[in-house]
Amino acid sequence: MKNFRFDLYNLMEECVLRELKPNYSLVGRNFDCDRRTAKKYYERALDNDSNEVTKEVTKRPSILDPYKDKIQEKLNIGCSAHAIFYFIKKQGYPGGETIVKDYCRIFRVTNQQKVTIRVETNPGLSAQVDWKESMTLYNRQNEPVTFNLFLYVLGYSRYKYIVLTRDRKQETLFNCLNDAFEATGGVPDEIWFDNMKQVVDHQRSTFGNPVFNEKFREFSRDAGYKPIACRPFRPQTKGKVESLARTTERLRVMNNEFDDFWDLYKIISEFNDDLNYETSQAIHEIPADRWVKEKEYLRSNNYTLLDSYSTPTLTRKVSNESMVNYENRKYSVPVKLIGKEVKIKSYTDELRIYYNGECVRTHNLSSQLLNYEATDRVDILRTGLMHDRTDDEITNFIHQNLQAFDELGDN
Repeated sequence: MKNFRFDLYNLMEECVLRELKPNYSLVGRNFDCDRRTAKKYYERALDNDSNEVTKEVTKRPSILDPYKDKIQEKLNIGCSAHAIFYFIKKQGYPGGETIVKDYCRIFRVTNQQKVTIRVETNPGLSAQVDWKESMTLYNRQNEPVTFNLFLYVLGYSRYKYIVLTRDRKQETLFNCLNDAFEATGGVPDEIWFDNMKQVVDHQRSTFGNPVFNEKFREFSRDAGYKPIACRPFRPQTKGKVESLARTTERLRVMNNEFDDFWDLYKIISEFNDDLNYETSQAIHEIPADRWVKEKEYLRSNNYTLLDSYSTPTLTRKVSNESMVNYENRKYSVPVKLIGKEVKIKSYTDELRIYYNGECVRTHNLSSQLLNYEATDRVDILRTGLMHDRTDDEITNFIHQNLQAFDELGDN
């Protein structure tokens, strides 16, 4: 058959194989043909009729073939082609993004959005903040894990700070902002928020005239930025962070790909790094490259001052095991503190333990039941079963049995 479209027929053959009804108009636009032509090729694929010419040609395998089932699985839960590309790339896919987008495009109809004028900002001028609220993913045991994402974007560079949180309390917002300032190198002149209850006093506000609550005003003043509330029902006024909220849908490819909350925390941290080092579709540059310039314009951050707003202090008594309890997990402290009362503060990803105002131990928050600092582990053994051994003997014992220690912590 003259001018037979093998690409079009192969696509329709794939649709038939997966029992999908294509959108002929969309196919026509993407494959530069009339919708009636697209329909004709679909009907031929249904009849398994590729014309005598096609029967003489062996269909070439596609580099997507090993990944098509996984792609279809992710499409079924609403993942974007961009997100799927990055997911299968980490699974070993050797090809480019275009072929993935072409394959995915046939299975979805894109919605046309209203045009919005894009406004660019100067370095260090602004940042935008929002929450991705109550997102749910499923772990490898197919159990739901619901969480929130704090989203922070610098306006000029598009450099991002994303962190997983269990709640959206005002103290959590302050903690996330303080960590964001540290992670991005300082404080911008202004920060845009929507009318979230952690920021705006709704009882005193009127439509179009938001009033910030007093504690938030004090935090903003001490941090050194001007808070700006977006217009209600006008998300375009903070379009950069709204775009980031949509981008987080890429995380849905991680359904059934993690074990627990802390495993997911690491995935999101890696996702944040990926976004900062891949080319932004808005500015066609890598955010991390532009951030090198922008951070020179940011004000320094007084972390200790702002910390007083964000983190409640808890009191714990050190057990005879030289451990303190936090969220059903145990964390070690120096053995000299056994029986003493200590103060603990939980941050986004770490636990700090204080005695008489001094930070005596810092631990990464963990899903393990038992969490030891290396020197504490030695001291605990020295005061117990191995009191008659030298430090070298205790250290060698730990190294030889480290896997057993870790397995104990996991159980």
